[in-house]
Amino acid sequence: MARVSRAELEAFYGVTVPNLAGPNMRLLFVGINPGLWTAAVQAHFARRGNRFYPALHRAGIIERVIDPASGMTDDDRAYLIARGIGISNLVPRATARADELTAAELRAGVVHLRELVVRERPRVVAVAGVTAYRLAFDRPKARPGRQPEDFAAAELWVVPNPSGLNAHESVASLAQAYARAARAAGVIDA
Repeated sequence: MARVSRAELEAFYGVTVPNLAGPNMRLLFVGINPGLWTAAVQAHFARRGNRFYPALHRAGIIERVIDPASGMTDDDRAYLIARGIGISNLVPRATARADELTAAELRAGVVHLRELVVRERPRVVAVAGVTAYRLAFDRPKARPGRQPEDFAAAELWVVPNPSGLNAHESVASLAQAYARAARAAGVIDA
C-alpha cells in the first residue's frame, strides 16, 4: 500500500480484519485489536516496526520472512495455516490505539474468542498482552506464560504484545515467549 495521509488512515476506524484460521490449527495467537494500518492492508500485525513476524521467524515458528506491511499474500496466509498457526483479536474493530477500547468490549471479546476456539480447536491459545488479558479475562493478577486454567479445552498462554510501544521487549525476548507456546502446541519441537 502506498503512503497514506493521517486522514486517509483514520477512515479505517472500526474496520475489521478476518481471522486467519484453517484446518489443523494448533496455535492461535490473539491480538488485542487491529490497528488502523492492519485494517487498511487487511493483514494482522502489519504495522511497520511490529515485531510479531520477526519474532516468529527467530523462534523457528516460521521458516521464512513474512512482511505484511503492504498486505499479506495468499501464499503467506496459506503458509501460516499449513504451519498450524491462526491469528485473531479480542476486539475485531480497528482503532489507532488499544486504550481506545472499553473494558466491556474486551470482556465481550472473550465470548467470541471462546466460540472461535470451540469451532477451530487449537491446542494452544496465546493472548498477546498481559494487561488486556487481565482485563478481558478478569484475572487482575495474571502473569505472562502458561495460565493455570484451560480455555475451551485449549492451553491458555499469555505472551508479550509485539507492538513497538511495548519497548521493554525485544525480538529475542518475544521469540522466546512465542517459542514456549509453540512448543506446547506442537508447532515446533520441544
